[in-house]
Amino acid sequence: MMSINQIMSTRVVSVQMDDTLATAKQIFENTKFHHLLVIEKHKLVGVVSDRDILKQLSPFIDTPREHNRDTATLNKKIHQMMSRDLVVMLANEPIAKAVSLFNQHAISCIPIIDENNEPIGIVSWRDVMRYLEHRINQRNA
Repeated sequence: MMSINQIMSTRVVSVQMDDTLATAKQIFENTKFHHLLVIEKHKLVGVVSDRDILKQLSPFIDTPREHNRDTATLNKKIHQMMSRDLVVMLANEPIAKAVSLFNQHAISCIPIIDENNEPIGIVSWRDVMRYLEHRINQRNA
């Protein structure tokens, strides 16, 4: 039985609850990540996705039609838009559990935590799909 730690990414990017939407926007623009883990005192307290950020941004930012109210949205705090209802896993749990969690919940990533609720990784539905594709190709070879 393969554990989630065999497919999870250990490169985790995090923000704090009082960081701004502008900070998250900049991280998403400069990395290939789609999720940021929200950390407070080393503990996982939320997740914010690139979609969460896009929903908050004014479409007029960085255009000639931009107004003060548009740029003011960039000062919103992460805690105002993050998901607090977390679905998490421990690193030693089976990949099959991740498949079940993705099917049961409207989520696109699962933070992987240790026994102290400190994040140690993240797995996306794409990671699971890559693993399944690999397994299918192995069987068909």
